Amino acid sequence: MADLTDLEEQIAHLTRTVEELSDVVARQEAELAVAGRRLALLMEREASREFDAGGSVPLADQKPPHW
Repeated sequence: MADLTDLEEQIAHLTRTVEELSDVVARQEAELAVAGRRLALLMEREASREFDAGGSVPLADQKPPHW
């Protein structure tokens, strides 16, 4: 019976660990989404500044001719 109790304790511990890791992954996914949106806005802002300063549109922001 001790073996069964040990296994139940291990399963409970592993279940808790998986739930905690799932929460961490969900939080990191949300943080990455926010960071991605902020990065896109900053890139757009910098491209606009470069264009306003007399530069051309950065090539990274131009669609290839076949699009």
